[in-house]
Amino acid sequence: MKPDVILEELEAAAAKLGVKVSYDSLAETDGGGGLCKVKGAYRVIIEKRGTVGEKLATLAKALAEIGVEGVFLSPDARRVVEQVRRVSAA
Repeated sequence: MKPDVILEELEAAAAKLGVKVSYDSLAETDGGGGLCKVKGAYRVIIEKRGTVGEKLATLAKALAEIGVEGVFLSPDARRVVEQVRRVSAA
């Protein structure tokens, strides 16, 4: 499955989990964004100038932290989230 398709699927999964995903220009940051909590709600801010792969990695890492057990994901999308979870845990 193409990375842009997986990214769209992860965006939809985030929406089902009540997580707002936004793309902004992040001045002088390392890592391309990430997960935060604003007024008690999760939000993922992603560097809009990043590559599809960078955007995908940022969103997958955020979803790995939150947990996607209750949301249907294609095998490819779930594999990406699980790979990120394993790398983050190491």
